[in-house]
Amino acid sequence: MNATTPPESHVMSTYGRLDLAISHGQGCWVWDVKGRRYLDGLAGIAVNTLGHGHPRLVPALQDQVAKLIHTSNYYHVPLQEQLADKLCELSGLSKVFFCNSGLEANEAALKIARKFGHDRGNDNPEVLVFEGAFHGRSIATLSATANPKIHAGFGPLVPGFVRVPLNDIKAVEAALLAHPGITAVFLETIQGEGGVNPAQLEFLRQLRRVCDSHDILLMLDEVQCGIGRTGKWFAYQWADIQPDVMPLAKGLGSGVPIGAVVCGPRAATVLQPGNHGSTFGGNPLAMRAGVETLTIMQEDGLLANAIEVGALLKTALQDGLAGVNGVVELRGQGLMIGIELDRSCGPLMAQAAAAGLLISVTADRVIRLVPALILSPAEAQEIASILCPLIKAFLATTP
Repeated sequence: MNATTPPESHVMSTYGRLDLAISHGQGCWVWDVKGRRYLDGLAGIAVNTLGHGHPRLVPALQDQVAKLIHTSNYYHVPLQEQLADKLCELSGLSKVFFCNSGLEANEAALKIARKFGHDRGNDNPEVLVFEGAFHGRSIATLSATANPKIHAGFGPLVPGFVRVPLNDIKAVEAALLAHPGITAVFLETIQGEGGVNPAQLEFLRQLRRVCDSHDILLMLDEVQCGIGRTGKWFAYQWADIQPDVMPLAKGLGSGVPIGAVVCGPRAATVLQPGNHGSTFGGNPLAMRAGVETLTIMQEDGLLANAIEVGALLKTALQDGLAGVNGVVELRGQGLMIGIELDRSCGPLMAQAAAAGLLISVTADRVIRLVPALILSPAEAQEIASILCPLIKAFLATTP
């Protein structure tokens, strides 16, 4: 190795990273270690609900760090009670289990589905899942996930999953007839990694009726689309229904790792002492982050902001891309927006970063925008003013 060759990193190469390193942030803006500024249209992949350096969140977390970061679930954690109360109030559900991530929340949901079946004498419970789904990268959650690239190299997959197309209630009903051991229907209210694909509102209502008629669980993964991202606390609320099980994570802690499974009466008592647990889950720091996030969201009207600024951003993108060949569809709700192109568009991530905008590309050809819920109208316009010309130039030069 010569003097100009960088040392080999000891970090595993599990990510295809862009050539930039973020140093610090403020609001919806971040700066890299070279001092260059970027408008953050990704928010840590729908995590940084309150943006960066929020003037109320930061001192609250500093206060909590000075008091208590972690104890153990051997003891009562009063902040767990506060956050659980708030989540149940906002959702209309009744019990919460706390963990550390969306993957863990989805794992807990799958355990609930299986034990729900076993408690009713079903020794081989199955879970109905959907094409385009992404529920995580553990062995169980990647088995529930639809992406074959994520499966590759990790077989054999966990059995017990039946997969059908999204928004096809007839396929759901046929699967339930063919697989009487199904104990739960599990889906993202809006698929995130699968390409920002919403479950249609009437389809969600139909699923609720079907689950009730079969006495099985409706489990709605709101890890990415929950916590106000669509303009309601939870995306399922647009359909005026309630799930039996709802995994949450990402935006709940505004950047502090957190996960939760919120359950209604049908599922709330399935897990009993010894059935499940977590060392770090529900620690005081994460709970304080969750309580402060929800409080600030309420007091600052961030659900209304997600609706208003999200609509403005969507309109600006539609206007900027009107009539452009290669743009298939612009979809999503609130501040969760996907722009589907007719070709692979991974290079747009680096091109956007070079232009001062952070985005992601998911499902190979869908540009995903999930900015902080504090995004201003001027910042929404700036996202569109940067991104639309990049998309046009990309489509004009890439076969």
